[in-house]
Parts: sequence; structure tokens; C-alpha cells
Amino acid sequence: MTNWAGTMTQRGTLGILAVCIALTMLSSCGRNRTVTTSGEGGSYLDRDNVGNPIENDQITGTKNGSTIWEIFEPDNSDVTVRVNKYIWNASLEVLDFLPVQSVDPFSGVIITGYGTPPGGGRSYRATVYIRDPALDARSLKVAMQTRNGSAVSPATVEAVEDAILTRARQMRIKDGKF
Repeated sequence: MTNWAGTMTQRGTLGILAVCIALTMLSSCGRNRTVTTSGEGGSYLDRDNVGNPIENDQITGTKNGSTIWEIFEPDNSDVTVRVNKYIWNASLEVLDFLPVQSVDPFSGVIITGYGTPPGGGRSYRATVYIRDPALDARSLKVAMQTRNGSAVSPATVEAVEDAILTRARQMRIKDGKF
């Protein structure tokens, strides 16, 4: 006859060993990811093994193939944002008369509420999209709308974009990074 307590201890040890092996196998199931940073603004860009960006990460903010064990990985505090910091700050400064409703520095989107510019009589709202870390006109897209829902003239939108880009260049020159 065997000792009941001894058998339970052996079973418990084997169970713990099986769980440890399973956890080790599961923790190695994730795909390889690289974190890269770029340029003036930098970026967190999830890439596959070949180096191609993974679009799903950019749209949903989730990581393909991520596992529960990633919560135990160290925080990547050196990960930066993929927008030009000068255009970002200039956009907030030029459109400071509009109340900010939402900002997403990771995707480069600033959404404002309605506001009236100083000395103006018409209310506007704006959506700013900064899509590149370069200080370039192609990096900036502004969409504006009036309170009654009508579109704003292209000349007005272009003037706002020019004001943002001019202010961004002034900020960059002030920093001495020209």
C-alpha cells in the first residue's frame, strides 16, 4: 500500500512541471517584431520578418500574433511617435481658437470642435492629419467645415495649411535644426 500524501506530492510536482513546459512552449509562439524609430518625430512601426509594415497594427492598434505573455515584456519607453513634432505643435498653436476634441499622436490626427477665429464671424471646425515625420507640405492635410455643414473654400484651407507650415518652420529654425 502506498502513502496517500506521497502520491499527491508526486502528482502535484508533475502537474507543476507540465504547466511550466506548456508555458515555455506558448511563450515562444509569437512572431518576430521589430520596433524602429525614425527621423524628427520617430515612430513605433510593427514589421514582419521581411521588414514590411503590417497595416492591421496601424488601423486597429493591435499586434498580430501577440500573446498574453507580452504583458510581462519590458516597456519600450524609447518608442516615439511618427509625426513631425514641429507640424504637430504648430497645428495646435495656429488652431488654438478651436477647442480640441481628440488627439492621437500615434496616427497624427487632431480633431477640433467648432470655434470662431479672432476677428471672424463664422464658426469652423478642423481635422488635421499629419502623415509623415518630414517637415514638408505633403505631410500635412487639413479638412475644415463650417457650423452649418458646408465645406470651407479651398483657399481658406490652403491658407490654414500655409500658416501651420510657416509656424512649424519657424519653430524648427528656433531650435537650430535647419
